[in-house]
Amino acid sequence: MADDDIREKIVTEFFLNTCQLHRQANEYATRAWQYAATIQSAMVTEEFDVIPLTTGSVAEFYVEPMLPCVGDVDVMFQFTNRLAIPAGFTPPTQLPGEFDSRVEVYEIVDNWFPGYVYLMSSYLLRECVDDGKYNAVQCERELQLVRDSEFDSLMHGPAVVQKWSDKSIVLAPTTNTGFNIAESRSSVDNVHCTRCLIWPPQAARWPTRHRNYGWPDSATVDRVVSNGCDVVHVAHHLCRHDKWSREHQWRLSFSRAEIVLLNSWMPEQQIVYHLLRRFMKN
Repeated sequence: MADDDIREKIVTEFFLNTCQLHRQANEYATRAWQYAATIQSAMVTEEFDVIPLTTGSVAEFYVEPMLPCVGDVDVMFQFTNRLAIPAGFTPPTQLPGEFDSRVEVYEIVDNWFPGYVYLMSSYLLRECVDDGKYNAVQCERELQLVRDSEFDSLMHGPAVVQKWSDKSIVLAPTTNTGFNIAESRSSVDNVHCTRCLIWPPQAARWPTRHRNYGWPDSATVDRVVSNGCDVVHVAHHLCRHDKWSREHQWRLSFSRAEIVLLNSWMPEQQIVYHLLRRFMKN
């Protein structure tokens, strides 16, 4: 038992000493920012802007262990002229400043698979110059298509995956050859999302459900709920062979919530989570 305690103490100290807090932007964070900026500049039109959001491990982890805790770069992007609201909700009269003066509103309609939904065009919001509030006009109701088939070969879940190889010069292990060219493979998952500013009824039980260990605390829960959610284009795995379902199904995304929750952890919790992810992936 004593030997086990000593080994446990050594392993614990090793991880605590090697998993440091981020002191500067690492390679993955820099790449995520660069890619987000590329998306924003490439997709902006006269009709709307694009707002990118770095998600996944780059945004979730604030510890930097010896083994990388980032597999790929994940970027979500929303159009500033689109908004989703739960079915039956009244369209908003005020919107955050990032939205355009003309916004298409889509109702989130439940699907028979939990977490999967349809988007139904319902309203057109126009901003009033006098007071900055939005006036809603009902529009023709029709289900929104998920995506064009041209991206099918690049899709992984809701993401369009882009891969590339990076080459860098590294010192050779011996002085005979001088240096070597190292090649590494990287990828970016970019996900188009439609923003929903309201916490969805499908997850209504989450904020108030019983928690045995007091996590997350009420302040974190309030922050998660206030961020709402997103709707991303992907069909349930049982429906992907059906053309109609594949084109019309969407899924609720809680990536913003995950960022807040993981960033609320203590460093020790982030380290344990990192280790579990490594085991699962390997």
